[in-house]
Amino acid sequence: MTPSTQQVQASLFVTCIIDQFYPEVGESTVRVLERLGVKLDFPQAQTCCGQPAYNAGFWTDAKPLARRVLDQFQHSEHVVVPSGSCASMIRVFYPELFHEEPESLQKATSLAGRTYELSEFVVDVLGVSDLSHLVDKSNKAEKNTGQIKVTYHEACHLRRELGATTQPRSLIRSLPGVELVEMDQAEVCCGFGGTFSVKYPDISGAMLQDKLDRIEATGASSVVACDSSCLMQIGGGLEKGGSRVRPVHLATLLDDALGQKAGSNNSGRSR
Repeated sequence: MTPSTQQVQASLFVTCIIDQFYPEVGESTVRVLERLGVKLDFPQAQTCCGQPAYNAGFWTDAKPLARRVLDQFQHSEHVVVPSGSCASMIRVFYPELFHEEPESLQKATSLAGRTYELSEFVVDVLGVSDLSHLVDKSNKAEKNTGQIKVTYHEACHLRRELGATTQPRSLIRSLPGVELVEMDQAEVCCGFGGTFSVKYPDISGAMLQDKLDRIEATGASSVVACDSSCLMQIGGGLEKGGSRVRPVHLATLLDDALGQKAGSNNSGRSR
């Protein structure tokens, strides 16, 4: 814990994909933030942010879900989202969704200014870009005779809507025992795009194969991303192709590296 983070309070918006498919990522997010001294809460009645309906053009259906988010997090000092996609929905697209409703627009604009993707929050709000002093020296990365090589995939919304390109890389590079090997065209879409992969499977599959080839070319043992949706797409392709490369959310990578040094209880951790 550092003095700059002792008083920071935040609420976790966990996202549908993490809640339904990757709850361990949510758990890792909580552990990482608590180790950094954040006083974290989790509004139990939170639901979907409305992004699937919004992206499909069903704005009328998206609005009740978005209003629920506005109500659930109206008093939160900060809102942390372990997903560039869902963070973009709240921060960038809520004001657009409610542009003709002054009262809701005011709430949306207020929430937008308090919402951050995980790596943004750690680096830009907490002011922590180097985690090396918090790393558990007894963990497997430190015990390795060589470094663990990882590569990084830039999720589309995280880069294009939020402009977060350096924050995840800074955190990854700060971890002792972890070497970041950049892939060619890391910024290119993996082909998921929500319903895009369902509507246009052939195009999605071709985009995915390009991404997989570039991942494999790095020689990395893991591919790290900040969105579980991208990792679902990439991980499925890696598994189908018999690859040994492991898809890892940034929160999981940081959680594994930090270990128990900050006094957290890792019993029963999901891998």
